[in-house]
Amino acid sequence: MIFAINTLLLQLIMANYSATSHLAGEFIHDGEIRATLEYASEHREDMILIEEILDKAAQGKGLSHREAMVLLECTDTEINNRIYSLARDIKQRIYGNRIVMFAPLYLSNYCVNGCVYCPYHAKNKTIPRRKLTQEEIRREVIALQDMGHKRLALEAGEHPSINPIEYILESIDTIYSIHHRNGAIRRVNVNIAATTVENYRLLRDAGIGTYILFQETYNREEYQRLHPTGPKSDWCYHTESMDRAMQGGIDDVGIGVLFGLYNYRYDFVGLLMHAEHLEATYGVGPHTISVPRIRPADDINPEDFPDAVTDEVFRRIVAILRIAVPYTGMIVSTRESQQCRELVLDVGVSQLSGGSRTSVGGYADTTIDTDKSAQFDIDDHRTLDEIVTWLLQLGYIPSFCTACYREGRTGDRFMSLARRGMIGNCCAPNALMTLHEYLEDYASPLCRQLGNEAIAREVLRIDSEKIRRITLSHLNDITHGKRDFRF
Repeated sequence: MIFAINTLLLQLIMANYSATSHLAGEFIHDGEIRATLEYASEHREDMILIEEILDKAAQGKGLSHREAMVLLECTDTEINNRIYSLARDIKQRIYGNRIVMFAPLYLSNYCVNGCVYCPYHAKNKTIPRRKLTQEEIRREVIALQDMGHKRLALEAGEHPSINPIEYILESIDTIYSIHHRNGAIRRVNVNIAATTVENYRLLRDAGIGTYILFQETYNREEYQRLHPTGPKSDWCYHTESMDRAMQGGIDDVGIGVLFGLYNYRYDFVGLLMHAEHLEATYGVGPHTISVPRIRPADDINPEDFPDAVTDEVFRRIVAILRIAVPYTGMIVSTRESQQCRELVLDVGVSQLSGGSRTSVGGYADTTIDTDKSAQFDIDDHRTLDEIVTWLLQLGYIPSFCTACYREGRTGDRFMSLARRGMIGNCCAPNALMTLHEYLEDYASPLCRQLGNEAIAREVLRIDSEKIRRITLSHLNDITHGKRDFRF
């Protein structure tokens, strides 16, 4: 018997669990999550089982939610060190030393929801409400381009009349149209509220990259307590959003939970079950997984949420997610400190935000009082150039690449290349070329020196002689003023 409950009861608990169901309550099944937590607790010291799981993980083909949870429950120091080493190795095999850079762009903080952890909630009368005009968006984008950004994550509160889909689509068009000096936003990811299949089709047709939506917590009862009012209070509609996005033709989706809202073990399992559902149903798992932790904001105190996640537990979560879902990009934002970001970069994170502002209009107007207007406090206040320099000093290659989206390498096409170990043939030279653009156009002298040394070193590691020769030619062209080369 696998679990310390009788077989009949287990069958009843799992009767409606189905990874391929389109019903949220069946692919995120509370009984299966609780059975998994019990199983993991009972087997946390089962070294024979843990060795089998680690052997499977080393093949780079991922783990089930139950296998991953056993590893998360294990507190053995030697095992955890092996997990970190394995996560490091898997990340290197698939992503190399590349770290993709992006920034959030907040369009509007008007919101009709009642989320108790977010200062945008409708009852908050102290936060200054603002919605950017298209001209204000233009100024924000120019400020972001002048930093060197090429990839944005669009953010907006949910307000059907003030922030309708038409506003989001117009804003995307505006962003793509702006080319200031050598700047260009080449990819816009979108993080807006759950919507309809038809609206997802409109977003696809607008040329977005990834559609991102955090579940916040997968526990239905707690979710409804945290979202007492507004459209977001519908757990099923929210949880099934990625299915509708896929049905609308968006094949790159990003999932995540807000760690600290509820028990991290429960949400860790739910997150992996959601990834398994997408893989089983659509043949491709999430393109990205985000792992934010709750942070202070205008009228939000993290001490009101007793399920805070420590840095060490956070690092273990990231490492085990990396080996459980090896081909998925993992994102950590400026919510986290420099020290914490360095810890999780080492064991799985592949994307970072930099130079971020979480207030509406915060890039063009740096005098905005972020204490009263930000969606959350950031903990890494460094400029993009300082972060790029830091990454180079750590031996990483900051990448501003957006080529996969513009070349059609999305969804199962991206995953196929990643699984065969071939995605690096495109990503490595693209990372070097976009880094060289950044060095030529935006970098400080120290950053430029470190970056040029890194490019000279890394270009020699490109296996294909043909790709290496073309890359060197394009790097020379960039030095002489040309831009936007890609494989």
